[in-house]
Amino acid sequence: MNCAFGTATVSEVPYSFQTFLAFDFGTKKIGTAIGGRLLKSAQSLNTIAAVGEKRFDRISDMIDEWKPDALVVGIPYHPDGESHENTLKAKRFGRQLNGRFRLSIFEVDERYSTTEALSRGVKDPDAESACIILNQFLRSLA
Repeated sequence: MNCAFGTATVSEVPYSFQTFLAFDFGTKKIGTAIGGRLLKSAQSLNTIAAVGEKRFDRISDMIDEWKPDALVVGIPYHPDGESHENTLKAKRFGRQLNGRFRLSIFEVDERYSTTEALSRGVKDPDAESACIILNQFLRSLA
């Protein structure tokens, strides 16, 4: 897991961080989920349009509503672990979130989360993918 401006191990996630808002970043849509450390579970929320500055307005509304302690961003990689163009875009999105909202950002390897979400036959696979990412993160916490 990585913090927006450096590497952080799971043990470095402050225990005071209890609530997390997660994002499955895409160039057209961003899936979202909310979850907590206490129950170590997440629930999908919705998918927002990833168009320009308006996406940050919607994210701001979600942060105001859910009041997360930190944000989790899924980072896509090739199956062999190599970066690609969307890896860099998702990392940039994480830095933008940190700069705008001044919340800690934790990155999670999100390989296969969308495939898993689609296999579940859910109505909103992007939000379900964010839920899968957040559940993975929460399971890793001490």
